[in-house]
Amino acid sequence: MMCPGEIYKTLGAPCEGQYKEKGSRFLSFGFHVSTEEEIRMQLGAMKKKFYDARHICYAYRLGPAGEPWRANDNGEPSSTAGKPILGQLLSHDLSDVLLVVVRYFGGIKLGTGGLVNAYRTAAGNALEHASVIEKRVLETMLLQYNYDQTDKIMKAVHDTQALVVSQSFMEGPLPCRLTVRVPPSGKQTLLSSLEPT
Repeated sequence: MMCPGEIYKTLGAPCEGQYKEKGSRFLSFGFHVSTEEEIRMQLGAMKKKFYDARHICYAYRLGPAGEPWRANDNGEPSSTAGKPILGQLLSHDLSDVLLVVVRYFGGIKLGTGGLVNAYRTAAGNALEHASVIEKRVLETMLLQYNYDQTDKIMKAVHDTQALVVSQSFMEGPLPCRLTVRVPPSGKQTLLSSLEPT
């Protein structure tokens, strides 16, 4: 059974949206990302694809707790683009997500309130069409044990809903090795299963 904080929401697939205001077009794109390197690559691809856009603003949150995070206005007045985009990630409780809004200027200035609304709406439109999935928070553990502990260990793996990554056997005092990915609430159960009976 999962405990609170052991599941987080992210995107299951890329998503898109758009918004138009006074001639300006705001194109929005959401991507599942796991690292800052993936973010840099995705932003580089967006800058190449939309090389003629006036602004490419974005926000992201990484990891189950949504940290690190960043919001970027890309030349728009301070806090009028990145912050509203980040606000959409927060209001949808999403992490491991990069949300980008590309602006093509239409010739009419929107003012700070208009910009905030446009970026927020465009970002929200992408997320309205998003496929949101839940992911489990898992930590990797390496268990070393004797053959006679195998049944007890495997029961603990099953009970904690851990995922077996690898299993090996070798010579030595603790010949069995099992690498698992386990929810934080199951770590102690697995460690207890290693204790001699």
